[in-house]
Amino acid sequence: MEGGFHTDLIAALIAVGGLAGLSGLAVYAVRRAKAARRRQIDEEGTAQPVTRPKRRDLKAEDVEDDAAETAASDAPRAEQLSPALSAESAADTASPAAPGALPKKPAAGLPPLRETAPLVPEPSRAPGAFSVEKPRGPERPQVARKRGVSALAPGLEPTRSGWVKRLGQLFTGKKELDPALLDEIEKVLLTADIGVRTSQKLLSELRESLDRHAIKDPEAVWGYLRRRSVEILTMDAPAVDFTAAHPFVLLIIGVNGSGKTTTIGKLASKLQAQGRKVLLAAGDTFRAAATEQLEVWGARVGAPVVRGKEAADPSSVVFDGIKRARAEDLDVVIADTAGRLHTKKNLMEELQKVRRVAGKALEGAPHETWLVIDSTSGQNAIAQAQEFTKEMSVTGIVLTKLDGTAKGGVILGIADQLRIPVRYIGVGERVEDLREFEANDFVEALFGEAPSGLEEAN
Repeated sequence: MEGGFHTDLIAALIAVGGLAGLSGLAVYAVRRAKAARRRQIDEEGTAQPVTRPKRRDLKAEDVEDDAAETAASDAPRAEQLSPALSAESAADTASPAAPGALPKKPAAGLPPLRETAPLVPEPSRAPGAFSVEKPRGPERPQVARKRGVSALAPGLEPTRSGWVKRLGQLFTGKKELDPALLDEIEKVLLTADIGVRTSQKLLSELRESLDRHAIKDPEAVWGYLRRRSVEILTMDAPAVDFTAAHPFVLLIIGVNGSGKTTTIGKLASKLQAQGRKVLLAAGDTFRAAATEQLEVWGARVGAPVVRGKEAADPSSVVFDGIKRARAEDLDVVIADTAGRLHTKKNLMEELQKVRRVAGKALEGAPHETWLVIDSTSGQNAIAQAQEFTKEMSVTGIVLTKLDGTAKGGVILGIADQLRIPVRYIGVGERVEDLREFEANDFVEALFGEAPSGLEEAN
């Protein structure tokens, strides 16, 4: 038993010794291989740095030889280019280079040129001329104006298809205007609700401004009416600055049904979109559901609404609204008022009280007082405006519902007789249809192009 144990031990030792010997032999072989590789490298020699020969100065004959070689080597590639470019390259290669100039030779080792699309030569320019891009600045306002005109045109379609169309028909196809035609023009202007005073003024100026030859020219007369309309509608009044006071108080007045409350809601939406914090004062406490209508607008645009009890004093509501706006650091207060018939003296006096109380709540308030006029009332709108301006210091006009009437010419009569700037016009039901008034855009959208056949007749 003991002899068997010794035998196994000896066998194990022999096995371990054999593995150790094999490992040693393997290490020895690897070392021999590395040493042989080193000797091989030493025999071949180490790499020497490459020294470039010193470049001698170029001479004219060397340049000519290089240019000839360049032309010969580039000939196959030149065939791939356009005829115009190949001709230009051949001309450049054929001409001798200046002494000392480097030849136009591609660097060695670059791949051959790829086949490209034919190049279009630049148009010839005078020596020293440069290609200058035209400035694009003036194009933007022109584009913006065209958009403004195109946006106004649908809302003014009833007026344009009414008296403007009839006026244009008087000019169509005529080479000369008969003096009697001026009477027809006056009739059209009167039916446009421009007003008798403004119509007669336009006709009188037309006769005085145009000489006998020009008065027969339809194009001259049409152009004069357009130009004079712009002049009447253009006021020497600065734009409204809602940052001029804090809060800025705007008082809205007008007869019942003119669109005061709707105008307030749309204007509040525009101001809120501009980042201004607006408060609405429901000063129309007499008309049924007027306060509720304003509250709907307030909820829609996110503006708080100050209201009083039914039949409460409108002045107290406006006073509370201004005080709240000051306490909450709001930017604009728009105050609604009860609709007043311009023929009722006591009701007009109530508006004056609202104005006085607003001034007690904030010195200088109201900062603007806008009269809202329904354009469908025609020449009666001029009478309304005249009475309101006698009792109140009106600083602006808002003309509503132009999209529903052919009596849009009333705007000329109001602007001419009252000389109060038109601030906004309403040409639709949407918020964006309450548009800031711009005289040039309005006249262009109203009159449109010259009457058909007018240019051909001239």
